[in-house]
Amino acid sequence: MHLSQLARRVLVGKPLHNERAGGTLLRNRAALPVFASDALSSVAYAPDEIVLTLALAGTAAIAVSPWVGVVVLVVLIVLITAYRQNVRAYPSGGADFEIASKNLGRPSGAMVGAALLVDYTLVVAVSMSAAAQYVASAVPWFVGQQVFVALAGIAVVGLLNLRGLQFMGRASTVPTYAFVAVVLLLIAAGLVQHLTGTLDRAPSADYQVLPAARMDAGLVGLAGAVLVLRAFSSGAVAVTGVETITNSVPYFRKPKALNAARTLGYLGALSTALLLGVLYLTRETRAVVVMNADEQLLIDGQRPGEGFFQVPILGQLAQTIAGENSVWFFVLVAVTVGVLFMAANTAFSGFPTLASRLASAALLPRQLQSRGDRFAFTNGIVLLSIVAALFTAIFDANVNSLIQLYVVGAFFAFTLTQAGMVRHWARVRRTRTSKVTTRQLAMRQSVAVVALIFCAAVFLVVLATKLTQGAWLTIVAIALLTLWMRVIGHHYASVDRELEVDPESPVRALPSRVHALIVVTSVRKPVVRALTYARASRPATLEAVLVDTDRARTEDVLRQWQRLEFPVPITVLASPYRDSIGPVISHVRSIRKKSPRDLVIVYLPEYVVGRGWERFLHNQAIRPLKARLHFERGVMIASVPWHLESVRELRLTENQG
Repeated sequence: MHLSQLARRVLVGKPLHNERAGGTLLRNRAALPVFASDALSSVAYAPDEIVLTLALAGTAAIAVSPWVGVVVLVVLIVLITAYRQNVRAYPSGGADFEIASKNLGRPSGAMVGAALLVDYTLVVAVSMSAAAQYVASAVPWFVGQQVFVALAGIAVVGLLNLRGLQFMGRASTVPTYAFVAVVLLLIAAGLVQHLTGTLDRAPSADYQVLPAARMDAGLVGLAGAVLVLRAFSSGAVAVTGVETITNSVPYFRKPKALNAARTLGYLGALSTALLLGVLYLTRETRAVVVMNADEQLLIDGQRPGEGFFQVPILGQLAQTIAGENSVWFFVLVAVTVGVLFMAANTAFSGFPTLASRLASAALLPRQLQSRGDRFAFTNGIVLLSIVAALFTAIFDANVNSLIQLYVVGAFFAFTLTQAGMVRHWARVRRTRTSKVTTRQLAMRQSVAVVALIFCAAVFLVVLATKLTQGAWLTIVAIALLTLWMRVIGHHYASVDRELEVDPESPVRALPSRVHALIVVTSVRKPVVRALTYARASRPATLEAVLVDTDRARTEDVLRQWQRLEFPVPITVLASPYRDSIGPVISHVRSIRKKSPRDLVIVYLPEYVVGRGWERFLHNQAIRPLKARLHFERGVMIASVPWHLESVRELRLTENQG
């Protein structure tokens, strides 16, 4: 086995036969952690975003955080109810893109696809950046190294996804369910302590939080209302992740749509319990995180030092309920990092699948449709890894900065999707006559209308409160990606029209004659083979051509040609400026000019090598000539391979392996 193949086998695994494609489908208990980890893991950072935003108005403002969470969960429940209908109506897995394209038109579908691709990319960046924060909270040595931790996480989850979806289904089950169990136990223990009066204050409860400029009045007035809306828009990250399940219906076992709808229901119930519980305990323990510790915090009347690090809300709750250095705290950190790792994995299943759908619709390069050895969309996974790593590095793995870019794309897609579903149910209602059916369809359309109103309202709130915070970058990215998709779509359409076969004349007239040329650089065995192949094709004319870039070498080739008595004439092409390509092109064009209906076949002897480094030593003159000949009309290129000994050695090694 070749070294590169061995490395690929170790990293990716043994290729799976096509007959085992069905074995990659997931049961509900495996699908939930694979596709719902994104929404579930938002409990690790959504409460932080709500609290640190409200903290801009001072400590007292944090008390309303549970109510902000309630509004977020209302939106989540409405959206899940609507998407449970969506997966039944469109079970093919196209989901948001398919709904928007079929009901609102192809441009809307392209915009939805672009928004979701950007959203998936930010899921990876946010999740791995949040995981890096939790690692630093447990291991102080990693404070300041969060970027490298996040980038390493992206690389690992990308490699694991190359091993296939079934592998990730098994890998994600333990950390996701462990996270849910540990957080639920933490919430239960905290509630028991609260009811018995033994719940302590969080370590950060004694910090003095200074209101930001113009926020001295707290949440009173217009500024306070805007701040609450901003906190809501930050907490709305808990809603994202629903689209991953609807885009991944093909990966569920039959009945696919029903199983996907059930998984959405499980997601809604768990997210509600986790988010509300964490926000309630945050208020009761008075845990605090702020956006800028240097400007907003006073600890014992002093500004925090240079090495100050804010432990995330979940970590603070564990320290408060179980003890600052308790095993429970480190267990929580471990399972939280695990579920954030799996949250990034949901994007690695959703992004390549959606990119494949867009590629099949001729909106993205068609290479994104191809599957790898383990039935994973390899090109999509690699592309997502690279772009997510760039986002993470550019924003210094700062969760708060990345969050500002995150929600706007998701709710833009949600809004267009629900607008498409309103139109879908209206169209279906017009085709049905049964009163019972019409009543059911009216109810479904009403759900879609309510979801549309909620999504549009949240999108406007997010846009209004986050546009200057960085959301404009997401809008620009979506617009540019949509434009790129439209350009690709137009290109593929124009190529299809150009290459379409005319049914009245499916076969063009044969060329009048065939002229064969053999490019000679030296008199060796590959040239002899090319001569043999060319003569066997019985062309109308056959000649060898030699470009005179070095007089001594040209004379040596002519002497050998004459000595070996080759039955093919050789033509020397003058090249006073030592150009080895131009004279051949000019000679081919002169033949075509004399006989435009004739076909010219150029035979190029090439070396086939078995070692990677040998490619730099051979065929350096042939490759550029071949590239130029591709642009000549009426010219065919015949590559005549000659296998060097290293190729035979490689075959022998592979056979023995």
